[in-house]
Amino acid sequence: MKATFYLVSFYSLFKKISITLVLFSSFIAHQAFASDEAWPNKPIKMLIGFAPGGGSDLVARLMAKELSDRLGQNVVVDNRPGAGGNIASEVAAKSAPDGYTILFISSAHSSSGAMKKDLPFKPIDDFTWLSVVATYPLVVLSSSTGEIKSFEDFIAKAKANPGKYSFSSSGVGTAMHLVGQWMMSEAGLDVIHVPFKGGTAPITELMAGRVDLMVDTMPLGAGIIKDGRARGIGATAPKGVVSAFSVPAVANSVPGVEFQSWLGIAAPPNMPPAIRDRLNKEINYIVSKPDVKQRLIDLGTKPNGTTSEEFKTLVTNDIVFFKKIIAKEKIVQN
Repeated sequence: MKATFYLVSFYSLFKKISITLVLFSSFIAHQAFASDEAWPNKPIKMLIGFAPGGGSDLVARLMAKELSDRLGQNVVVDNRPGAGGNIASEVAAKSAPDGYTILFISSAHSSSGAMKKDLPFKPIDDFTWLSVVATYPLVVLSSSTGEIKSFEDFIAKAKANPGKYSFSSSGVGTAMHLVGQWMMSEAGLDVIHVPFKGGTAPITELMAGRVDLMVDTMPLGAGIIKDGRARGIGATAPKGVVSAFSVPAVANSVPGVEFQSWLGIAAPPNMPPAIRDRLNKEINYIVSKPDVKQRLIDLGTKPNGTTSEEFKTLVTNDIVFFKKIIAKEKIVQN
């Protein structure tokens, strides 16, 4: 009798605990759903790893304004320049995944992931990949008052004078450095690489004739081509660039040298799916708006929203691509 009593009592207790756990789980799920439903209810910070005024910053501010309108909360751009964008990336990777911190990111993230041995974050796994915003080629620029009028012209001059000519980039290990080095190698040229830390210094040095070429992003290059300070002598798009101005493809002179850079928006890891999907939906809507689309085209980019998974695959493939260049060109990793 006692055994039966204890067994019945144990069963009753177990049943009560099970019911309590089910109710508690339902409560937690409801709270999470309610939290996602209420998002956003305060301003959102958009980190960017570059200084104000550059091509990436221009697109970041455009997206921040549009997201503010769509979400009903201010999206505030927070510039954290330095370390090739990695300062902002580290902050994002270690932030709460509550939707109130997002990261405007460029393909510099992929080149850093390939180039740097000890990043303070995992370049793929420590982020929620929301969507690409735009893709664009890199552009090779010469001074509008200088002697280099085309990429073919540069190849001829550099071959005749090994070690005399130079190209600049926004830093060692950046996409501009790695693709530029690859480009020169494929053309069979002995050219000096001159790294800068971003900003306006590369443009100043190009205008002054202290560097011969500048390899940079199309959004930045578009501005100085339009205002007449530089010539666009080559672009890494398969067919070059045709917009308000035309830039021939580098591949016309050096077959196979093609690369599409990108800008996109990511977030801390483990973001709730409901918030991730809402942001993905809004980003894709914004880049398809006619006025935003035209603004991005005017900056020399191609509007290009993606799924979260497509964005993650793009970053993963880019890291593999840059690692191959580093190995082939024997570039020292840091």
